[in-house]
Amino acid sequence: MKAVVYNGPRDVAIKDMPDAKITKPTDALIRITTTNICGSDLHMYEGRTSFERGRIFGHENLGQVIEVGAGVERVKAGDYVCLPFNIGCGFCENCERGLTGFCLTANPGTAGAAYGFAEMGPYEGGQAELLRVPFADFNCLILPPDAVEKEDDYVMLSDIFPTGWHATELAGLRPGDSVAIYGAGPVGLMAAHSAMIKGASQVFVVDTHDSRLALAEKMGATPVKAVGEAAVEKILNLTDGRGTDCGCECVGYQCCDKHGHEDNSDTMNSLVASTRATGGIGVVGVFVPQDPGAKTELAKAGKMPFDFGSFWFKGQQIRTGQANVKAYNRQLAKLIHQGRAKPSQIISHRLHLAQAPEAYEHFDNRDPGWTKVILKP
Repeated sequence: MKAVVYNGPRDVAIKDMPDAKITKPTDALIRITTTNICGSDLHMYEGRTSFERGRIFGHENLGQVIEVGAGVERVKAGDYVCLPFNIGCGFCENCERGLTGFCLTANPGTAGAAYGFAEMGPYEGGQAELLRVPFADFNCLILPPDAVEKEDDYVMLSDIFPTGWHATELAGLRPGDSVAIYGAGPVGLMAAHSAMIKGASQVFVVDTHDSRLALAEKMGATPVKAVGEAAVEKILNLTDGRGTDCGCECVGYQCCDKHGHEDNSDTMNSLVASTRATGGIGVVGVFVPQDPGAKTELAKAGKMPFDFGSFWFKGQQIRTGQANVKAYNRQLAKLIHQGRAKPSQIISHRLHLAQAPEAYEHFDNRDPGWTKVILKP
């Protein structure tokens, strides 16, 4: 099968790889029809993680079942399914509680597994023609009859739509609340879309990329082109000095300060400053325990200079972590099916799998107009 293979920092190639195949009775084999490039793929692409050379990228996957193992009962050949990026077993303590992003079985020794991702188990990614899905009855979301017609919407259920929704859940967003979303990348835009679906009164999206802010505005959000203190000042001015009811961090450890220098504390400290007293902050941007490629000793150890004094004095709350996709994907699929949600509106490029190396380069450069890239094997 053809697949996107990691050769080293900023070097991916389309290669012929052994076909994915069923290895356990609980597996299903999927013919991938759409797979996305995610912002967190860029961390691995840039060589900022321990992702091994020769492995296949891709954790945002949708396709058609072509074969199932003898132990699979619910999922059938011919079904169109979307796969949560996080792999759950369905029977461990965390999966039973709905915390499928922190499965205790799928990646022994670590809480959490995923397709084609550093430190998240041996599972190959889906930026390929075929994908093996473990614990298929549990992990496959069988899509409605309009799966092909709305495929570009449903594929967003694999990660970024549930992750954007999760950001607003972690922040405690309620109808009528105001929210500041730091980051106008795909996840930030999905957080804005989620906030508007939930009935937020004001949705601010903070970033410096004109094309992404223009898309946020088109979606109904208020764009804030600034970082750091300037962003905080603008949000305070737009909320009569009070700050927003809650905030979402959708950038992660590679965020930059006003000088364009990487500073993993910038968005976090800005959120403390621009969120009202007793407000909630939801963090879904990726932060890592170690970052050897960072510029400072603190950042290399996965730490940051955080304004804990202001955070404590304001009585705020922060909740963090990757989205437990299965907690949301069925509900969000219904919103798509009924036309109440359209996550595909953020797609900027629909490309063939063979164009993946070029797409990675443009997406990594944050070139104007490159917002969300989907690949069609």
